[in-house]
Amino acid sequence: MTTLTPTANPTALPQAGAHAPLPGGLPDPATLARLTNEFFSTLPGNAGAPGVAAGSGAVGGVPSALPAAAPILASVSNPAPAGSPLAGPGGTGTGVPGLELPQGKVPGANLAPSAPTHVLALGNRAPALAPHAAAANGLPDNAVAIASALEPRVGGALLGVPQAYGAVEPVPAEAKAGSGSPFYFTGSDGHGWQREAQEIVVPAQGRAAPETFGLPGDDALRGLLTLNRPEYGGHDGPARYFLAERENAAPQADVLRGAHPPFDVNAVRRDFPILQERVNGKQLVWFDNAATTHKPQAVIDRLGYFYAHENSNIHRAAHALAARATDAYEHARKTVQRFIGASAPEEIVFVRGTTEAINLIAKSWGVQNVGEGDEIIVSHLEHHANIVPWQQLAALKGAKLRVIPVDDSGQVLLDEYRKLLNDRTKIVSVTQVSNALGTVVPVQEIVDLAHRAGARALVDGAQSISHMRVDVQALDADFFVFSGHKIYGPTGIGVVYGKREVLEAMPPWQGGGNMIQDVTFEKTVFHGAPARFEAGTGNVADAVGLGAALDYVSRIGIENIARYEHDLLAYATSVLAPVPGVRLVGTVRDKASVLSFVLKGYTTEEVGQALSREGIAVRAGHHCAQPILRRFGLEATVRPSLAFYNTCAEVDALVSVVRGLAPRQ
Repeated sequence: MTTLTPTANPTALPQAGAHAPLPGGLPDPATLARLTNEFFSTLPGNAGAPGVAAGSGAVGGVPSALPAAAPILASVSNPAPAGSPLAGPGGTGTGVPGLELPQGKVPGANLAPSAPTHVLALGNRAPALAPHAAAANGLPDNAVAIASALEPRVGGALLGVPQAYGAVEPVPAEAKAGSGSPFYFTGSDGHGWQREAQEIVVPAQGRAAPETFGLPGDDALRGLLTLNRPEYGGHDGPARYFLAERENAAPQADVLRGAHPPFDVNAVRRDFPILQERVNGKQLVWFDNAATTHKPQAVIDRLGYFYAHENSNIHRAAHALAARATDAYEHARKTVQRFIGASAPEEIVFVRGTTEAINLIAKSWGVQNVGEGDEIIVSHLEHHANIVPWQQLAALKGAKLRVIPVDDSGQVLLDEYRKLLNDRTKIVSVTQVSNALGTVVPVQEIVDLAHRAGARALVDGAQSISHMRVDVQALDADFFVFSGHKIYGPTGIGVVYGKREVLEAMPPWQGGGNMIQDVTFEKTVFHGAPARFEAGTGNVADAVGLGAALDYVSRIGIENIARYEHDLLAYATSVLAPVPGVRLVGTVRDKASVLSFVLKGYTTEEVGQALSREGIAVRAGHHCAQPILRRFGLEATVRPSLAFYNTCAEVDALVSVVRGLAPRQ
């Protein structure tokens, strides 16, 4: 790992007029500010000016005959010069008035952003510096400083509002054909657009390139700095952009060239306002993520934006708000489709959550396809929501419920599963991650074996969706279900994925408006999927909020999240397991972010209450998974469950409380 090079006195940066280089040959802040101002001279603000202000010139090949830059806003907590790359979350201050730098952070030492979304500060922050970028709703988007983990700000992109259907004025033909600035925000016509508005596409690896937003890429930004230009003694090899290795330091991974993007949990935590809550006088530690996850500000803002600007029923009106709401709702469906790798948005059905999703499948597909003597297979690990609907179906149709057993570590026994399959098996419904034990189930093999037996397969992804990459086409499951509130989205919204041909053959399970083509007193003609399964007024706002949550996770990168959580779980296991009196329940090697345990001499409620007194939230009970706990001779466990905004320090706080409860003999 390379190290950031701070000033000699990290708490005192040179004045704006200073020109002494920083240690390591880096230019001083004033020089960086001048270079950045020259680069941003293409911003609007003096669009009518025929040329640059006196003293301006070309930098790195940028023509000098450009409008003068509009002033950049600076917060009171950020004394860096206007337009300086030191400003805001990447430099001397947090960029948020009243917010102090995190403990252990040094002013000026985080020029490369701590956010996991982008490596280059300017590429990440340039859109936010545009004083009057066009928001996706056609309203001005004034320059504001944003916390470092927030996404790039292109108009309303921070709120998750896609550009594709924003209320943007038409772009004149001559503006499209012209050879003007390559930056989308430098024109004046059509709110500054130089080309047709396009939807922001997030790559599969979860990081959007600056070019996605019409901005210069990393190489172009490096080229603007004299630091990296050969004529000024720049590096011949790839530039490190404000990174320098310590002399005589051991070889370390370069942030820019490393195998993985940087991940800063402190930057992520700043995106979740509830983590600043205090409980019993202590800062909240949220270890109840398997029950529900908290919401980033981007999701909260998106919900507020919907109710302030788009609120309407959908699909059935010609007025503007209905069009906005419909577009936002269907855009959320496409976002889900991309996130889980479905082949078409028509394969995505919005429901209230995983419970309703499984009930829909059981009461539609199940009633249609399961008959007397047929068999339904579930595993011993299942949540009640993946047991009860199948029990009801079996009782209704005279079918049998078969159960895949687990071993003493909490993993399903595939050999026993193979023995259960036969020509009477109609559907196999299993969880991908156990909510009670954290076991990662080999669903790929389970689905494949089910198909070989001629059965359908359903995967419950409620606990897996936030922890690992899901590709439903690669998985080949017939159904995949999950809840929005398990992946940083709102409550009351969930998803059924179904293969298109399977959904089209299924009858509706509820009747009403929005799911019909024609109704007479003699018969009703239903829409195709997914509309036929979305009777009545849907949860439009929370579907939009779910889309914003998935966008947020994508920008950070699900692989980055999985890697961080894996390491955190390994650490938590290593420090909790040795505590006297602790018995871990579910010790399989392949786990995801759940630690279930009991403490000798204490009820789970007593342990949970002791933790709550210290502001630590855990789940204590049966977790709606009584069969698997009884498999281990228990009625309840204490269940800390982790997310990517949790820290090792929080784990230490939990272990300290548990250790302080001396085992009762």
